[in-house]
Amino acid sequence: MSDVIESKLPELEELIDSAIASRESRVVDFNTLKFQTKMGEKFRRGQVRYIGSGATGDHSDDNNILQAEHFTFSNMVLPAGCVGPEHTHPDVEEVFFVLEGEVEFSVHDVEDGNKKASRVLGYRDLIRVPAGVPRSLRTVSDVDAIICVIIGAKKPEIPFYPPTSEMYGVTR
Repeated sequence: MSDVIESKLPELEELIDSAIASRESRVVDFNTLKFQTKMGEKFRRGQVRYIGSGATGDHSDDNNILQAEHFTFSNMVLPAGCVGPEHTHPDVEEVFFVLEGEVEFSVHDVEDGNKKASRVLGYRDLIRVPAGVPRSLRTVSDVDAIICVIIGAKKPEIPFYPPTSEMYGVTR
């Protein structure tokens, strides 16, 4: 019996090791959204990928990412004073969980993006934004914000910028 158990151990060891993305092995990627800084440094944001690429583009060549099966998980680094511009994910809900800093999250009216509702969230606060609802965010604290971002698909579509977004018309 113990021979059977011992023969399964390498499989379990391999399984658990293949399922870990440690903080020490992560890298903050400020280049994936660098195109947004064409509109100013206030749009500077970094992504720390754990599971999948999120909706920031194709990072299939990054062997450091755990493969997504049903959702993506990353951390966003939003420097103090910086903004995540109004954008829409047409196909997936997006969840934000604040780990550090204070962030103002806004949801915008689908018909008239100038109408919006906003709330400031801090440590361990969460907001879920449904698919198709425009959203934006900005750090309102003096420290950089770190936000867990979960997107509800293995490979979400690239978001688009509605006409009321400061990024409208900006290309990657």
